[in-house]
Amino acid sequence: MMLKIGSFIGCFLFVLTAVGQVTLLLNKVPEILDENQSIYISGDFEGWTGGQEKFKLIKKNDDYIITLPNQHQTINYKFTRGSWDTVEANLDGSPIENRTYDFGKRNDTIRIDVLGWSSKETKVSTAENNVSVLYNKLIIPQLNRARRIWIYLPPDYENTTESYPVLYMHDGQNVFDALTSYAGEWGVDEALNKLYNEKGFKLIVVAIDNDGEKRLNEYSPWENLKYGNPEGSAYAEFIVNTLKPQIDKTYRTLSNRKNSAIMGSSMGGLISFYVGLKYSQVFSKVGVFSPSFWYSKRSFEFATEQHGINDLKMYFLVGTKEGANMVSNVNKMTRIMKSNGFNENNISKKIVEDAGHNEQFWRSEFEEAILWLFRK
Repeated sequence: MMLKIGSFIGCFLFVLTAVGQVTLLLNKVPEILDENQSIYISGDFEGWTGGQEKFKLIKKNDDYIITLPNQHQTINYKFTRGSWDTVEANLDGSPIENRTYDFGKRNDTIRIDVLGWSSKETKVSTAENNVSVLYNKLIIPQLNRARRIWIYLPPDYENTTESYPVLYMHDGQNVFDALTSYAGEWGVDEALNKLYNEKGFKLIVVAIDNDGEKRLNEYSPWENLKYGNPEGSAYAEFIVNTLKPQIDKTYRTLSNRKNSAIMGSSMGGLISFYVGLKYSQVFSKVGVFSPSFWYSKRSFEFATEQHGINDLKMYFLVGTKEGANMVSNVNKMTRIMKSNGFNENNISKKIVEDAGHNEQFWRSEFEEAILWLFRK
C-alpha cells in the first residue's frame, strides 16, 4: 500500500533538492526481517539485479529510506533483502505485482508498507514437465561470461521424428517458472501446451537468463551515458553465432529464417528489435513487447537506416499505463518502419488500455502474438 504524505517526515529524510526526485520510506517492515539484514530497491532502472549496494536503503530508527534521482520515465520496482529469493511478497508469501512510480513532480515522498518476504521455502516450481535447463553455465565467448539456458520442447518431441520452428527469448528466469522469476512468469510453457492440445501448434522455445547487473548493457547495442557501455551487439552475436548453431546441432529444428523467431519485453523488447533488423537473414519473426526505446534515441536512427525488409514480421505490444512516452515511442517506431519500405501487413501494433509494464500483461498477450507471428 502506498500513501502520499506531506512534506513533514522528520529528520530521517534526505534534503530534497533535485528536480523530480522521489524519496521512498518503508515505515512497516515484517518482523521476520533480521534487524541486521539490509533492504534494497531493484527495478528496471538498474537492470532488475535483485540488489546493488548503491541501491541499498538506509535505516533510520525503524524506517528504511532511499532517495532516487529523476529517471525521466516511469520506473517499475520491488524491494528485496538482497536477492530475488527474498523479494517482497504478500502476507502468505505469494508474489505481488511490480510497484510503479512516474516522475511527474518536482519532489515527492512516498510511505510504503512491505507486507511480507518471499523465500525459497515459500516458492514452488511451476515449470511444465517438458521444460528443462539445457545449460547451467553456457559460456558466452563474446562477453566472457556464462549463462543458464532453458529449453521447452513440444509435448510430442520424444515420440516423433518431426522438426520444429524455434523461438528465442530473453529474461529466461521469468519465461517458464515462478520459482526463478523476479517479477512473475510469462507461463510460456503452459500457453504452448494449451495451443498444442487445442490447435496442434508446435514450437521449441530457448530462453536465455539475463545477467542481472549487466542486463541493461547486454540488452542494448547503443550507449546510454547513465548506464554504461553497450554490449547488445556482442550479446546478439552470441545468439546468432554461438547459441543458435548449438541448438540446431543438438535438436530437431527447422533452422531456416522462416522458422526462426525472437521475442522479449522491456529491454528484452529492445534487443529483440535490434536482432530482428540486424540479422534479418537469420530471423523472420520478432515479438517486441513494451520496448525500451527510451534507452537510446539511436534505436530510431537505426530503424531509419533499414530499408525494405518486406518479409520480416514484427509484433509490437504496449500498454497505456506503462509510463511516459511508451505508447508514443512505439507509434513513432512503426511510422518510421512503414515509411522506410517495410511491408505494412507484416507490422502489427497492439495498444492495450490500462495495461502496465509487467509480466502479467505480457503473459496475457503471448498467445495472440505467437499465433500472429507464425500465421501462414
